[in-house]
Order: sequence, then C-alpha cells, then structure tokens
Amino acid sequence: MERTLIIVKPDGVQRGLIGRVITRLEDKGLRLAGLKLMKVSKELAETHYGEHRDKPFFGDLVSFITSSPVVVGVVEGPNAVSVTRGLVGATNPVDATAGTIRGDFGLSIGMNIIHASDAVETGQREVGLFFDESEIIDYSRDIESWIVE
Repeated sequence: MERTLIIVKPDGVQRGLIGRVITRLEDKGLRLAGLKLMKVSKELAETHYGEHRDKPFFGDLVSFITSSPVVVGVVEGPNAVSVTRGLVGATNPVDATAGTIRGDFGLSIGMNIIHASDAVETGQREVGLFFDESEIIDYSRDIESWIVE
C-alpha cells in the first residue's frame, strides 16, 4: 500500500475548497490516514522545498506556503502517488485537464490549489516532514473490497 502527501495550499484553504479536494481523493477510492490543518513554519517550508533552493522562485514558494494555514494529508492506496498526481493535474492549471483539481479550480501556476508528492520516495520523505508516525492511523474500511481486487 503506497502513501503520499497532499497539501491543500493557502489558496485552496482561503477559497474554501478543502472539502471538495478531499472528496475527489476519497471518491476515487483513496483513503486518508492522516489529516490536519496547520500553519507551515519558514523552516519546514524551506526543508520541504529544499530541492528548489537555488531556483529564483524558491523565496516565493516559501512565502506562499507560509502565508495562510494549509491542510496536509497522508493518502493511502494502491499506486497512491500516480493516482493522486492524476487527480491533481498538471502543475500549471492552464495545462491541466478539465476534471482534475488544478484544471477545475486553478488559474495560475503560483496558486494551483494542491501539492502532491511526485514519487514514492518523495512521498515517504514528505510524510515524515509533516507527520509523526503516531499521527498516521492504520485502519481498514469495509468498502475497500469493492474498490480494489
């Protein structure tokens, strides 16, 4: 079972889209194993976006993610990373397909509603940044036998 991290970014929170974003993930059959509303510290933001440290937009990423509360979640399921990325859509909402979260709710690359880990290894690292193991709940749903073979 794969795990991945999602972040409903400040624009998604401010626009009241938390429920709609989470619903899309759950409607697909993915399971939430952790969920919390939080304010991202500058230090956490810099660590999270560390691979972009030398890029000109690094400061803007850090400023944006720390500008308002976010909702972070641990999402589980078969192929959770690729399934979540498919639901999220292209990074630039202009290029995102209608029916994806960014395609339906985003207008600009800077405010594209949601972050989702881009690989299994990235998901593991990012989940560890935002969640203690004690905050991740292991459970099953009766409906899962009707979602996955």
